[in-house]
Amino acid sequence: MTDAHAGLAGQLTRLPQRQVLSDDVYETVKGLIMDSVVEPGTRLNIDALTRELGISQTPIRESLARLESDGLVIKEPLRGYRVSSRLTREEFEDLFEYRLHIEPWAAGRAAERAGAEDLARLKSEMLSYTDVPDRPSYESYRAMAAHDQRFHDLVLELSGNETARLSFQRTHCHLHLFRLYYGGGIATKALREHKAVVTAVRKGEPEDAIAAMRSHIEASRERLRPMFDAANKD
Repeated sequence: MTDAHAGLAGQLTRLPQRQVLSDDVYETVKGLIMDSVVEPGTRLNIDALTRELGISQTPIRESLARLESDGLVIKEPLRGYRVSSRLTREEFEDLFEYRLHIEPWAAGRAAERAGAEDLARLKSEMLSYTDVPDRPSYESYRAMAAHDQRFHDLVLELSGNETARLSFQRTHCHLHLFRLYYGGGIATKALREHKAVVTAVRKGEPEDAIAAMRSHIEASRERLRPMFDAANKD
């Protein structure tokens, strides 16, 4: 495994000399992980990050704790943090199998029970992101990834099953799937599929909503499968 000081040298832009929010550090380090500037297994040395970013240890420790919660870094006793591995093929398939069980069901339930205010929120979320990322980088896709996560979380919320929603949240699935690959027009296709889900839910058609969500998740899996092997080569 490499040390963060060697792995990050020349890759970081020194953050402004000001009161830097932990969010800034979190997004900076997350971007390096998502773009594979920092490879799986790399040790993240807090002292080295402090020097490279030109800030105190406190926001770095806070951001690393958040990244651990996301599953992007792993804290090892007496050894500090290291970048986690990307999804294995088995984990990838398991994740989509789980999603195909829970999310179409949630979309159908949302179509059955969502009220006018709920439907307005769903439409608002669908319309909240309409851009097309212009380059294959996390910085470009960050807003899309955030929208994708919010959209799927909202469908789970509208299903009325908080246990299912919290279980889904704990997978951090969108973050780990975007870590495998982003680019190639996947945003445009996903947004079009989101619209089909929203249309069915707003019409109160459970079977159509189930079918639209299932189609979306299956299409997402097929878009990612060809890149998966390349993303996980040694």
